Amino acid sequence: MRYLTAPFSLLLVLALLAGCTGYRPAPPAFHEALYQPYLLDAGDRLRITVFDQDNLTNTYSVDQAGYISFPLVGSVPARGKTAKQVEALVAQQLRGGYLRDPDVTVEIDRYRPIFVMGEVGGPGQYDYVPGMTVQKAIAAAGGFTARANQTNVDVTREINGQVMTGRVLTSDPLLPGDTVYVRERFF
Repeated sequence: MRYLTAPFSLLLVLALLAGCTGYRPAPPAFHEALYQPYLLDAGDRLRITVFDQDNLTNTYSVDQAGYISFPLVGSVPARGKTAKQVEALVAQQLRGGYLRDPDVTVEIDRYRPIFVMGEVGGPGQYDYVPGMTVQKAIAAAGGFTARANQTNVDVTREINGQVMTGRVLTSDPLLPGDTVYVRERFF
């Protein structure tokens, strides 16, 4: 009986240590999303300029349903589209009886926010800035607490309509709408 206990104890300790290993890379699609064109979603604010039409040039927000409300044409679908695609849609709808040849440009005025939770000084919602990394987001959230695991964090991201969570290093880039969760360290 004593001979069976030692190997079993060793296997139990190895199983526990395997569950406590630190860095587990995120799925490939998680990082591939960083190199795809930016897709609009609720919370993004767009600067739409219609050349020679000052009354139409303004900032417009993508609502919770994924649309922008644009004068003359009404609701324009924006969720899941690039800024160039929205530009083409607005121009096409303006051509439908409002303007002969509209010159429309769409720029992202403000990206949707990111969220930082867990072992940080001030968990909450923060403005996304292009080029933001996990480390910069944590700094904006008041830095790590004394109990924080400072090596890697969990990031939740929506990719092609599917929500994925991956463990990433603090030097990894973020995307608008990401949620960063800083775990507590074990020791």
